Amino acid sequence: MKNPIAIVKEKFGEKSKLVEAVEKFVGDELWLARTNTDKGLKHVSNTKLLKLHATFTAVKEKFGTRAKLVDAIVELEKRGKDEGYKKHLLEFPVPRLWDLYNAGAKRAAAAKSAVAAAAAPKGAKKEAKAAKAPAAKKAPAAKKAPAKK
Repeated sequence: MKNPIAIVKEKFGEKSKLVEAVEKFVGDELWLARTNTDKGLKHVSNTKLLKLHATFTAVKEKFGTRAKLVDAIVELEKRGKDEGYKKHLLEFPVPRLWDLYNAGAKRAAAAKSAVAAAAAPKGAKKEAKAAKAPAAKKAPAAKKAPAKK
């Protein structure tokens, strides 16, 4: 695995170009203004900048804005009518919202597969379980030496 500075040099050339790439996402659509105005993004670590860039890129491609991401989270959790929850989510930064979305999508997929497994015929369940777990061979038990008297 490469270290963060090597990844920055490989993908962006230098840190200032990475900072510029992250600053492209700064705006009302994705960014919450929580940075230190004196320091800015130039003093943020390479690792954090790379994570921010990856997260913002993924959210921008999939949803476009924070509001659409929040709507997707609310729909995944089936809380569409809960305006207070939606307002609460709008206060979160994009990386936290992205993590919530991924966790919710994972839970939804697991629930969907559990429902599908429950709907399968009983014989199919045993066959699927047998196919998942290969038969383990037991090693012969070692003989113990007789106890001395």
